[in-house]
Amino acid sequence: MSSPTNTWIGMDSESIKKKLFKIAMKSQWEEIVQAYRQETRAREVKITRSGDTALHIAVLDGQEERVEELVNLVSIEELKLQNEGGNTPLHFAAAQGNVRMCECIAKDYPSLVGIRNKDKETPLFLAALHGKKDAFLCLHYICTPNGPNYSYCRREDGETILHCAISGDYFDLALSVIPLYKDLVNSVNEAGFSPLHLLASQPSAFRSGSHLSLWNRIIYNCILVDELEVEGADHFHERVKKTIDSEKASEYPENYKTCINFLLLFWKMVQALVPHKEVDHRRGPKKSTDPENPKEPTGGNPYNTCFDFVKLLSKAMLIVLGLGTTEIQKIRNKKEKHKWAVQIMEKLLESALIYEYEDSGMNPQAATTDETSPYQISDGSLPPEVTRNKTPEMEKKETPILIAAKNGVTEMVEKILDLFPVAIHDLNAQKKNIVLLAVLPPEVTRNKTPEMEKKETPILIAAKNGVTEMVEKILELFPVAIHDLNAQKKNVVLLAVEHRQPHVYQLLLKRKIMKESVFCKVDKDGNSALHLAAKLGDYKPWLIPGAALQMQWEIKWYEFVKKSMPSHFVRYNQKRQTAKEIFTETHTEIVKDGGNWLANTSQSCSVVAALIATVAFATASTVPGGTKEENGKPTLEHQPAFDVFSIASLVALCFSVTAMVMFLAILTSRYQERDFGKELPRKLLFGLTSLFLSIASMLVSFCAGHFFVLKDELKYAAFPVYAITCLPVSFFAIAQFPLYVDLVRATFKKVPQRSYKD
Repeated sequence: MSSPTNTWIGMDSESIKKKLFKIAMKSQWEEIVQAYRQETRAREVKITRSGDTALHIAVLDGQEERVEELVNLVSIEELKLQNEGGNTPLHFAAAQGNVRMCECIAKDYPSLVGIRNKDKETPLFLAALHGKKDAFLCLHYICTPNGPNYSYCRREDGETILHCAISGDYFDLALSVIPLYKDLVNSVNEAGFSPLHLLASQPSAFRSGSHLSLWNRIIYNCILVDELEVEGADHFHERVKKTIDSEKASEYPENYKTCINFLLLFWKMVQALVPHKEVDHRRGPKKSTDPENPKEPTGGNPYNTCFDFVKLLSKAMLIVLGLGTTEIQKIRNKKEKHKWAVQIMEKLLESALIYEYEDSGMNPQAATTDETSPYQISDGSLPPEVTRNKTPEMEKKETPILIAAKNGVTEMVEKILDLFPVAIHDLNAQKKNIVLLAVLPPEVTRNKTPEMEKKETPILIAAKNGVTEMVEKILELFPVAIHDLNAQKKNVVLLAVEHRQPHVYQLLLKRKIMKESVFCKVDKDGNSALHLAAKLGDYKPWLIPGAALQMQWEIKWYEFVKKSMPSHFVRYNQKRQTAKEIFTETHTEIVKDGGNWLANTSQSCSVVAALIATVAFATASTVPGGTKEENGKPTLEHQPAFDVFSIASLVALCFSVTAMVMFLAILTSRYQERDFGKELPRKLLFGLTSLFLSIASMLVSFCAGHFFVLKDELKYAAFPVYAITCLPVSFFAIAQFPLYVDLVRATFKKVPQRSYKD
């Protein structure tokens, strides 16, 4: 083969830029590699409006082999080239999670991992932000051979890689981050939230915060989910090497993969049947975080062998079914999320045991070294353009308190806050306040304003969001947490009541705590738990449709809290209002809406009941086949169909009239507040029950009477005809059936069911 001609030598920079752009858009990567070999200017020219080089585009296009060739041709300075957003090729590779490209770019130049883009994000941070676990671990082991480098793990706003992993529900990544960067467990962001705060703010990540139907609950309990395990460095490198080698190898069809997976699982089943003993002397027996599927210590126990066999069999069935139906796969993903969230919660709480509970993320902590300073960025990590363009005007925008905080002049900061408390909100040109410019010393923290103290502890956030697992675990490890208060002086009981979280409230009732001091607590406005139970917010708190049923559950919730309160509690708040007065005041609108809904529903159903009563009266007074002239008895009186017709007609007439009476009683009701507790819902339930029975009886009466007409012609083939004929009338009953189920549930449940935010 003849050697390629030197087509790039002698070209001006503008021509190189245009030609590189054209061939990059056509994915002619061999020619771009040739350009990098022949012309050094091609390696640093930016060919797009966003300032990307050809190497940037190759990474974005996923050209792994071409990226390796290009990286071998460029220097570290060319690898540091940033686009308009400050991103290097390594930023793009990390965000995509491409381990092969990350290793190729960074293995010889670990300092590339510390370069920040304009959002002050390192490639390591971007990998965590996008949930790319393998890329994150790859960059971690490259840039931290002698220990963790915390300056790479934090953004300017205080968000850490652990914050990002938990916020994005990347719990497998979070479990890997915790042992590698232990100090991040108690780190806080600019808003003052620790990773545990964020986890407590995600109720959908836990089983208690998810609503499942009966069928989905059955599937949920049958699915087996493995615990997450921390992967060691050697195992990770070995797995990555196998993955890269398999990507380079030829691919086989998808159906072959299914067969191979099934055979592998079958071999594991055979191994499961053989008693084995597996002991980890360093960690001891491992406890399961899933109460539904406990994981017993492995060994020669036949129960363990049976459990492993069933677990592998279920996996094999999912492979045979193509990993299960879409719905089953969704439920599996949900259960994995729930189980892993509990595992992460326990890890976070275990790491917080060395601290006082009050220091577990509520306030920013003073760092011991510059590396772990919550909001400080190392001097060498900022792009040169930032420090180069810093003008004296930018420095002049800092107020005295900001300069004093930055330079550690504690006396001045304290004096300014004493004289001018509003100075706590001062910002410089970069919108940094004194918390971002320096960690506040203890002398300043005692003078914190109410705005600084409004951050809630994890147990308060968990109680507010209904995360019973976290509330229970925190109280188990830190019993003193039951006395935590927020800025409004609300404890865990008051927040659970205010935010309508029955599961949390019932959990607190079952615990052996001093009810006089906890349940009788009042907030800064003098409101007790009963006052908060009586107060209705702007949102719909209960998982049930219709204003009338919402009102019914509001009354039940108020009565439940009232009965569970001790005999002596605060009757009036600071506004001299009782709980009953607050209930009447805040529920005026929902009473009005509930009355309108009941009136409209009763009016519609009464029309249907009247029609059925009319038809039922006509059929009940009509005798099929006529009567005998000699004695006036029905001609068909001894036939079963005639008996069915007679009874069904009478039942339809009776229940239709009953339904009409119930709906008329609702229409003429006064719609007072107390009526929504029992009277109106029971009348509606009785009316709907009578209506459904009258509809069913009318259909049976019609089919039985018409059977005499077709029994000689169609015989038993008439039954399918009757079934099809009755479908239009049955649609009404089917449409109203969900309302009936909700009404039964709302009427007979003693404690309302909490709402869920998915």
